Amino acid sequence: MFPALGATAVVVLGDGPLAEAEALVRAEVRAVDEACSRFRADSEISAVHRAAGREVEVSPLLAEAVGTALRAAELTGGLVDPTVGTALCALGYDRDFAQVRRIDPRPVEPVPAPGWWRVGLDAAGSRLVVPRGVLLDLGATAKALCADRAARAVSAALGCGVLVSLGGDLATAGTPPEGGWHIGVGDDHVGLASQIVTIRSGGLATSGTVRRRWKRAGRVVHHIIDPRTGDVPAPCWRTASVVAVDCVTGNTASTAAVLLGEDAPAWLAERGLHARLVGEDGRVVEVGGWPAERRSAA
Repeated sequence: MFPALGATAVVVLGDGPLAEAEALVRAEVRAVDEACSRFRADSEISAVHRAAGREVEVSPLLAEAVGTALRAAELTGGLVDPTVGTALCALGYDRDFAQVRRIDPRPVEPVPAPGWWRVGLDAAGSRLVVPRGVLLDLGATAKALCADRAARAVSAALGCGVLVSLGGDLATAGTPPEGGWHIGVGDDHVGLASQIVTIRSGGLATSGTVRRRWKRAGRVVHHIIDPRTGDVPAPCWRTASVVAVDCVTGNTASTAAVLLGEDAPAWLAERGLHARLVGEDGRVVEVGGWPAERRSAA
């Protein structure tokens, strides 16, 4: 267990050398942070921002991360949009979250996202153009991509089953233990689990408004931004957990679910996804094959 990408990394093996597995995950986390962090002046994405409006040759890793973010935007009709960076900065999330002012009285004018379609990534995935005035935030998908990449790297190198969790983003690879991977799911991914579910492959992602929140101009805001308004969505779901073929797919859907509000259950069901949604009022809605949890009688 160690700090990673603003969250906590956990590595679990079916069998095999844990120290070697952790070293591989640390290397993947470091590479993703160096490529994708908008909070590091020395990151690759920061260099791309400084070259705004010009075509830049990028590493395969950054190209994969940007391509993943653009696909997420396309698949969600623009709900999960990487061009929300300026909107997040306007709300106060302009630095590593540990340094964000928890109570900021300054007024704010929300800034709608310019739109993911403005970002140009060539077919070969080697050259990128970010227009002037566009700030990319890859956080919605880069952490999930890191979990997927790390799990695959460990399984390939050590030949064992592995589970990698980066905060609310969890990926598996290789042969699972007998009975599958048992995962605690709750309203807060660092708190007590309210339900245990089992998966044998793929990923599970939880997005929510519980952890990364602060006060701006007298109201509570958080890190999940509606690109259409540049502001937080109307309160509905405090967490959304989705099981999918990989962590990126689960994270894309869970983030979209928070933004979709009451339309989320139907949207998830139409896509054949299994999900657990927890409302701001504590109600729990299961979608698809997500197992119903035991609830005490009133």
